[in-house]
Amino acid sequence: MNGASSLVRTLLASGVDTCFANPGTSEMHFVAALDQIPGMRCVLGLQENVVTGMADGYWRIAGKPACTLLHCGPGLANGLANLHDARRAGSGIVNIVGDQATWHRPFDPPLTADTEGWARGVSAWVRTSLRAQDVGRDVAAAVQAARSGNGGIATLVLPSDASWDEGGAVAVPLPNPLPAAPDGIAVENAARMLRNGRPTLLLLAGAAVQAEGQALAWNIAQATGAALMADYVNGHVARGRGRLQLERVPYVTDLAIAALAKYEQIVLVGARPPVNFFAYPGKPSTQYAPGAQLHVLSRADQDTLAALRALADALGARHAAIPDPGPQPEAATGAPTPEKLAQTVAALMPEHAIVSDESVSYGRGFYRHTYAAAAHDWLHLAGGAIGQGLPLATGAAIAAEGKRRVISLQADGSAMYSLQALWTQARERLPCTTILLNNRSYNILVGEYKAVGATPGETARRMLDLGDPALDWVRLAGGMGVEAARATSMEECAQLMARSFRQDGPFLIELMV
Repeated sequence: MNGASSLVRTLLASGVDTCFANPGTSEMHFVAALDQIPGMRCVLGLQENVVTGMADGYWRIAGKPACTLLHCGPGLANGLANLHDARRAGSGIVNIVGDQATWHRPFDPPLTADTEGWARGVSAWVRTSLRAQDVGRDVAAAVQAARSGNGGIATLVLPSDASWDEGGAVAVPLPNPLPAAPDGIAVENAARMLRNGRPTLLLLAGAAVQAEGQALAWNIAQATGAALMADYVNGHVARGRGRLQLERVPYVTDLAIAALAKYEQIVLVGARPPVNFFAYPGKPSTQYAPGAQLHVLSRADQDTLAALRALADALGARHAAIPDPGPQPEAATGAPTPEKLAQTVAALMPEHAIVSDESVSYGRGFYRHTYAAAAHDWLHLAGGAIGQGLPLATGAAIAAEGKRRVISLQADGSAMYSLQALWTQARERLPCTTILLNNRSYNILVGEYKAVGATPGETARRMLDLGDPALDWVRLAGGMGVEAARATSMEECAQLMARSFRQDGPFLIELMV
């Protein structure tokens, strides 16, 4: 058995049965092993940032890691932006990165790179397998690392001779490490804070914004009078009917500071302290009140649900019903606006849909208009590196095995970063509906100009303009095998949305906003 065969067999034995790939010469023995060994679903991405973004979306829905197959250091480098987002979302991924044969590398061939060094910036675990005999052992450790805590990125560099040489052995799967237990003292201190009568916020992230975590947090809030809010950059939020009507901390600095100003105490439940995405002249980095006391109930690597259960027990919190959000809205009419689009999505989305949200500035107010939608999962851009929305939707659809409708709320500028994902959606016949928000500009930067106190001139206006030449998304998507149509009103958008939801394959709606 060669190293490549031991790698595939160990991945399968460890529960990894999906591979998102963009292979090259160094990985051909791995590709051959995938052909010879049944059980691994292989999905081709036409650019590595699509591959890594798909693996992120897969984890967020499946709750288990997929592997990627990337071509040498430059291939990994192409995928780093979406690996950054995946790390911030707490997603588990096993990266398999091909490399030069160990005896060829000293000759410094063109693709030679500091692959391990590049991987460390986005990975919790990095290793190079130097011999075929080590590959099975190393990949078992990589899968274990990807499952550690609440998910992490593991990168295994695979020189081509370690792949093609004989001597490989299938490794026994390693146990899945459990998240760290909550700290009893942290639970006691949180309970004490919640009893003291001061204005208190529970800031929720990770498992706390899934259905069970929301229910526990609501019980605690009802027992103590504490307020609830979601971290702005949660990777995955359970939303819609039967879930809490949670708002996120606002993105805009002044709005975030105003929203948090009244809280003297903030209990962090799987969340980080709220800070601005960027520094702005004359404004603080932190969004909470200067005198506010912050307390960590659970870190991102701890068992947040266990921490919430312990806190509810300490407070004697009883079950409280989740408030009803009211009737499901009707589809909107007239000219497109953010509010009308959110209302229409809420009116038409099928039960248990998945929303991949890279609407950027257009969609910051979508939450309040989608509370009464059917129960669904909402996936956010957790790390701020744009170009994730379309790959994330693609990986989520594969994780859901084509049984759930995936809706991409996608800004036009960021869609250009990874539009190749549409090709994969067409190839795999995935039930993805993309609503492409075409405002013909990098509109978020118009607001950022004002926020930093700069005055845009002609050069800046041209840098932010995507209308010269105009992008025709109907033709772009159609050229990749995705059915596409343009909408200029909410009536047209609603009709196309409803039509797309009745189809099996992908559909793109270019909404002129």
